[in-house]
Order: sequence, then C-alpha cells, then structure tokens
Amino acid sequence: MNWMQVEDYLGRDDRAILPLGSTEQHSHLRLTVDCILPERVAAEAAEPLGVPVFPVLAYGVTPYFRAYPGSISLRVETHLHVVRDILDSMAHSGFRRILIVNGHGGNGAVQQYVQEWAADHAKCKVIFYNWWNAPLTWAKVQSIDSVASHGSWMENFPWTRLPNVELPAAQRAMVDLERVRALDPAALRDYLGDGNFGGLHQRPDEDMLAIWKVAVEETRSVLDGSWGDAP
Repeated sequence: MNWMQVEDYLGRDDRAILPLGSTEQHSHLRLTVDCILPERVAAEAAEPLGVPVFPVLAYGVTPYFRAYPGSISLRVETHLHVVRDILDSMAHSGFRRILIVNGHGGNGAVQQYVQEWAADHAKCKVIFYNWWNAPLTWAKVQSIDSVASHGSWMENFPWTRLPNVELPAAQRAMVDLERVRALDPAALRDYLGDGNFGGLHQRPDEDMLAIWKVAVEETRSVLDGSWGDAP
C-alpha cells in the first residue's frame, strides 16, 4: 500500500496487524523462522478482511542464543522502546485496533507493556497474540505429535526450511526446560547441540499444512472478533 491507500482504508476501518519476530538459531531451519511465521500467518489471516499487515519487527529478545552465530538479541528496554515508537506512529496515523501477532517466546515483555501503552491511549485497543500456542493451533500440534518444541518439526514448514540441508532422522527427547533457563549462552549451546529443544526435525507436509490451516483461521477469528467490546 502507499500512504494514500492507507488514508483511504482508515476512512472505513481502523484495524492493523504488527508481527513480532526474532532472528535466532532454529536448529537446521532458517534463522528467521520467528519472522517468517508470524508475518505469513498474519498476512493470510488478514487478506480476506482487507486489513493491512505491517512488516515484521525482525529482531527480538534472545540473549540465551548468543553463542549460536547469526542470533541477534535486543535488550528488553530497547525492544520495548522500538515497539512503543511503532505503536505511537500507528496510533498517530489513525489505527485504533492493533493486533500484535508474536512469533517468539522471548518477546513476552511486550505482552505486559502493551497493557500500559493502551492505558495511556484510551482510544486504542491492542491484543498481544502468540500464534503458535493459541488454543486451537496448539491442540492441533499436540494431536499430531506431542513431542514438539523450539527448532523441531513444529516449526519446519516448506517456507522455513533450507534447501540442500540434511536433517537428522531420529526424534530428540525433550530437553530439561528448567536447566535451559539456568544456563549461560555457551553452556546452553553445549547442552542443546543443534538447537532443537525436542522432537523430530521434520514431519510430512500434510501434517504441517493441516496445522497452518488452523493457525490462519484462528488468527483471523481474533482479528475479526469483538476486541473486548460489550455484546
């Protein structure tokens, strides 16, 4: 869209989506898994409704993966400042209902921050939404394979994998998440190895597309929902 199209859109609707991502290790998958997935699920969910999707914020908070080359981490305060400036600009343009589609668990501080931001912007409503563990989407993942986590098959879609990369065939046992949270970046790399937290590295595309269908529909239902208005 150009600015004139945005101005025209705002004359009839005030919704928009802001995807949040991260650039970090995802085992044998792309470093940008957490950018690709929220932006794509947002775009596919929003397209029939004509709601604009802003470009994904490609860097998040991921200090624990710093020992993996290519992983980029912002400080929490930096990340919140950037999100605040984006929301301020969206509100100034005239967007009043903003759905944040988050693709990275480390961005959780934003979930608390947007409540503060919305309290200071009485005309605006913000929903923070983790697409991958939304109830219906997570239930679909679990119905296919309950051993699923970061860097495993559940993030291995046709658009997140790399060509000519051979994946291990064995299923990895789930790591100890309490231990993961306690380790420094170097020790965490030693413990995790390739970065998969647990599960197969890949499942059939039929399984993945079934999950994706649920994820898109569930995201669309949030975007097209009540936004907290009284019935």
